[in-house]
Amino acid sequence: MLDLWWKNGLVYCLDTKTWLDGNGDGIGDLAGLASSVDYLAGLGVTCVWLMPVCPSPWRDDGYDVSDYYSVDPRLGTLGDFVSFVHAAHAAGIRVVLDLPLNHTSIEHPWFQAARESKESPFRDYYVWSDEPPPNPPPVVFPGEQESTFTYDSVAGQYYVHRYYSFMPELNTSNPLVRKELYKILGFWLALGVDGFRIDSLPFLVEEIADGGGEEASHEYLRDMRSFLGRRKGSTVLVGEANLPAPQLLPYFGKSGAEQMQVLFDFFTCAGAWTALATGSAAPLIGKLRERPEPPPICQYLTFLRHHDELSFEHVLSKSDAERVFDRFAPEENHRAYGRGIRRRLASMLDGDPARIRLALSLLLSLPGTPMLLYGDEIGLGDNLELDGRLACRTLMQWNNRENGGFSPASTLVRPAVADGSFGYRERNVGTQLKNPNSLLHWVRRAAALRRQCPEIGDGVWKILDTGDDSVLALRYRGQHDLVVAHNLSDRRVETHLPDLDGADDIFADGEYAAPKDGRLELAPHGFRWLRRPLLSTEVVA
Repeated sequence: MLDLWWKNGLVYCLDTKTWLDGNGDGIGDLAGLASSVDYLAGLGVTCVWLMPVCPSPWRDDGYDVSDYYSVDPRLGTLGDFVSFVHAAHAAGIRVVLDLPLNHTSIEHPWFQAARESKESPFRDYYVWSDEPPPNPPPVVFPGEQESTFTYDSVAGQYYVHRYYSFMPELNTSNPLVRKELYKILGFWLALGVDGFRIDSLPFLVEEIADGGGEEASHEYLRDMRSFLGRRKGSTVLVGEANLPAPQLLPYFGKSGAEQMQVLFDFFTCAGAWTALATGSAAPLIGKLRERPEPPPICQYLTFLRHHDELSFEHVLSKSDAERVFDRFAPEENHRAYGRGIRRRLASMLDGDPARIRLALSLLLSLPGTPMLLYGDEIGLGDNLELDGRLACRTLMQWNNRENGGFSPASTLVRPAVADGSFGYRERNVGTQLKNPNSLLHWVRRAAALRRQCPEIGDGVWKILDTGDDSVLALRYRGQHDLVVAHNLSDRRVETHLPDLDGADDIFADGEYAAPKDGRLELAPHGFRWLRRPLLSTEVVA
């Protein structure tokens, strides 16, 4: 039977170089990561999404890969990588590797060989043109890119780059490139990884679409999925596709899991932040209804923050996006590339414990598999002095000693934040471990509870009519009958929900009276998870 491990659990995104320095050189590494597996297991993590570890100039934080078959020496060795994967598996944690497949660094040997001669077999590994087209693809980073075509004086032609000019786009319509990419995927599977995050999924297939139409694009993804299935049947592909609703569903495949098993849920993320901004459940309800239902063995990865700028350009109207920006990114320095928010979750919520817990409870109880960005469990803040999206990729804060316990070195891969309410002196793992009322202990309890509610990931769910615009209530039916209710407003509410008598609070923001005649109370920014056994005479519907 197929192991659908991606349907439930807790995914945790982290960057090795900002996580923990194991050798004292100021850069987080795989040795430090392996030494902290017990921390991840104690948090309730079931899958680590590991940001790129391949050799890179780090001009785009590791997404500009210069060698797909190794580990950046600043992070360790392939042996260190295998040791981490082994330790993670021993703790019951899967590992999904972030592997950029749509572009390389200009320093990659393929590109260097491609530049030298039109006769080189590597020339067609990239996309070249004698002149830029009249209507080139738009830039991804407005203000930081002038074009998506750059002239190379050695090659005597222009090359395509969706992102920065130092990241030339691979020609995925070339069968030799596809064959090479499959070898790369097989290599990392052999080292023990359980799946791959596919960065910028639409860009990966767009060149194929130009030559052979949309069906050719999806045929490529089906071939990739088939290859991985032959090598390791439980391998998961997690696709990043921030697209309008009509364009999203084909990336799962017609009969399910023919291409991606998991897609990022930009719809629910956008709806959740609009709801948090307005105090109304309506925007989130609208996005949940708009989001295409995935095939039965597929899943959405729900999130409130990931490692990039928080962008709503394809899933929110301009007016709704401005509401979110005005509420959570009111200053120009809070924004990146004219379209995204570069603040972290705790900073966006002003460090308010009640609102942070509300947001995280919402995340853990939305239909799908939840994903946490590293440090959100302690309310890690951002560093707006860093450029662009790096602002939310701050160093992990382990204790209140020098550099937050990240490293004893005097020079760090990224500055440590020492002062203020989000600095390591105030906010760190060690201090919160000693406090049973801390956010860290709360997240541990919440994650443990989420594991006891598999119906959220694979049960039947529906939105309940609460009669109050500020309350979102969802009912899940699987092994149990579970109702989760969240009050998005700053006022106390009482709402009426059917069939709640006999249900017990299994998680809540405080003490509440048991539901009676369907009446349910919620404090300002309050939440309740209520469950009762599903009687054998009841139909799961």
